[in-house]
Amino acid sequence: MSKQHTRYIFSMGELSRKDNSIRLKNEKGNFYIPVESTRELYCLNEVSLNTKFLDFIAKAGIIIHFFNYYGHYSGTFYPKDYLISGRLKVSQALAYNQNRLKIAKSFVKAIGFNVHEVLYHYYRHEKPELKEDLDWIKKDMPRLLEKAGDIKQLLAIEGTIWNRFYSSFKFFLPEDFVLNKRVKRPPDNPINALISFGNTLLYTKTISQIYHTHLDQSISFLHEPSEARFSLSLDLSEAFKPIIVFKTIFDLVNNRKLQVSKHFEGKVNYCLMNEEGKKIFIDAFETRINEVFKHPVLNRKVSYKTAIKFDAYKLIKEIMGEKEFTPFLLKEKC
Repeated sequence: MSKQHTRYIFSMGELSRKDNSIRLKNEKGNFYIPVESTRELYCLNEVSLNTKFLDFIAKAGIIIHFFNYYGHYSGTFYPKDYLISGRLKVSQALAYNQNRLKIAKSFVKAIGFNVHEVLYHYYRHEKPELKEDLDWIKKDMPRLLEKAGDIKQLLAIEGTIWNRFYSSFKFFLPEDFVLNKRVKRPPDNPINALISFGNTLLYTKTISQIYHTHLDQSISFLHEPSEARFSLSLDLSEAFKPIIVFKTIFDLVNNRKLQVSKHFEGKVNYCLMNEEGKKIFIDAFETRINEVFKHPVLNRKVSYKTAIKFDAYKLIKEIMGEKEFTPFLLKEKC
């Protein structure tokens, strides 16, 4: 378990309340999870529960993320919003109408610069083939962003950033993890499975961080608000994907901590991690997202998970007209 009190349930079973604890009943017996030290619960298999249990969880302030048997994200339950600001909600809606493109450009710029930092690590370690993509991000991307006149053009630039990133994998990943084409629903090979699982974990972590702010999760800027209920979480997680999701993947794959033959289901063309693989990935993901660094502005140590919430606060300052929004940049660590 992480020291941030995130609990993961891998088995099928039934969740219920037992005194002041969460009881998981499965084929092996009863297991108890203390409520007071739990803030997030990940159900990575099929579980049954009732509204009485959800009421208990809600009063305890615990967020639950649900996944189905195949490891695909189903949805999130969280207690009713306890931080509500009518003034901010109105301002957030106005910012969407008046400054959407400006804020959305900030997200895409941060994606590009953080991808650059991740790739530059490999370029410095004798991967000169990456120079073309690095130069494109540094020189061409800012010019294209400046010229982009609508969200459609902006999304095309974002797509180019990710496609260049994916195509670079062949220079520093083992052959069985090279990405030929990004496929999401469902993933069709091991690397797509890792990306989808990692992105979903980050997305749900972002949901939890935004919950502890006054922001409205449904009003987003880069992603269309109609695409998903928590579309703002999609926005805020984007800049952190290269740092948290992909650095986790690269470490596990290049150090052979995850292997296709051992940690993926052969009966489904290795496009699904088995339980052992998920546990290895989650452990590395939790270590990465809870890694601390010295924040240059606050002059104290913070984790990447906390940095996500700080981005939410920075977005609030932009929305309220106090300070221009710049998402987290790996190079500057703020």
